[in-house]
This record gives sequence, C-alpha cells and structure tokens, in this order.
Amino acid sequence: MEVYQTEEQQVEAIKGYWRDHGNTIVAGIVLGFAGFIGFNLYQDNKLEQELALSDSYQTLMESSATDKAAFTANAEKFISDNANTSYVSLTALALAKEAASHQDWQGVQKQLNVAISNAPSEGIKAIASLRLARVQVQLEQYTEALATLAQPMPESFTAAKEEIKGDTYLQQGKAELARTAYQAAIAADGLATNPSLQMKLDDLAEATNLAAASDTAN
Repeated sequence: MEVYQTEEQQVEAIKGYWRDHGNTIVAGIVLGFAGFIGFNLYQDNKLEQELALSDSYQTLMESSATDKAAFTANAEKFISDNANTSYVSLTALALAKEAASHQDWQGVQKQLNVAISNAPSEGIKAIASLRLARVQVQLEQYTEALATLAQPMPESFTAAKEEIKGDTYLQQGKAELARTAYQAAIAADGLATNPSLQMKLDDLAEATNLAAASDTAN
C-alpha cells in the first residue's frame, strides 16, 4: 500500500480515485436506493393484498351464519379466485362443514380433499385428514379410512388418529386391533384429557366378555 507523506498527497489521491471511479459509485448508490424503495413498495403492496384477502375471507365466513346458499356459492368462487393461498384450505374446511349439515357426504369428502391438498401447514392437513377419516368410517369406507389415517401426521395428532383407527377396527369387528388402537390413543393422550377412550375400552371388554360367555353357554 502506498504511504502518503502529507495531507496534500492524501487529498490528491482521493480526488484521483473519485475522478476515476466516482460515476460507478454514484450509480451503485442510486441503484441500491432505487432497489430499496422498490423492495419496500413491493412489500407494502403485498401487505395490502394480504390484508384485503384476509378481510374478504372474514366477510365470507361471517356470511355463512346468515345466508347458507349464498355462502356456498361465494366460498367456491373465493377458492377459485384465490388459488395457491392458505385461505383455500380454510375455506374448503368451512364448505365441508356446511355440506355435512345437509348430509352431503360426497360434498364433504370433496371439500376435505381440497383442504388436504392445499393445506398451508401439517397441522391443518392433519385436521382435514382426521375429519375425512371420520366421514369414511361413517360411510363404512373402512379401507379408505385406514389409508387416510396411514398418512404422516404431527405427533400431537397421534391420540385422535389412533382413536379413529380403533373405531374403524371396531366397526369391522376386529376387537383386538380396536383394543390395541385405543390403548395407543390413551398412551398418547392420557385419560385425563380424553376419558371417553377408557369408556370405549370398557365397552369393548364388556362386549368381548359377553361374547365369550355366550360361546361357553352354547
């Protein structure tokens, strides 16, 4: 590095450097500042769009309490207009609930599958999957229900998944598999938070004992 002996030499060196590179430095500053402004404008515009979308979703959900028919039509349009957003899954869950109120089980399954496919998080995906499995059990689609429950879910949903699995096996008459699933649900959740699991196990044990007694009597 060159060593400058006087302040005059330092000043002249700075002037020379600026003369040679000043335009490049200014251009870089201008571009950087423009980029900063552009980024902030983009962020502001994105925030405005997200807020508008949130308001539209809130208005849509509020309308479900007053005009069911209009809600269904508007919700389906909302999903079509806002594809690839997190609100698609949430709206589909609401549509599934509305369809269930009319016992439109085909519609329920359709909307729950939409919710699963567009879920913005593993938690919402698990919620939609568990609801779908319950519907499938109700419709006696046991193979489909077990396939739905076999999909990976966060650990916090293990108890609910195992309970529905137990219900599925029970409906199929597979008592031992049902008992195993209920016990797994209890191990994951605990009796304190879901005492109905113990009731299901007790009912299962009673039914098994009655069946054994009947076989002995015969």
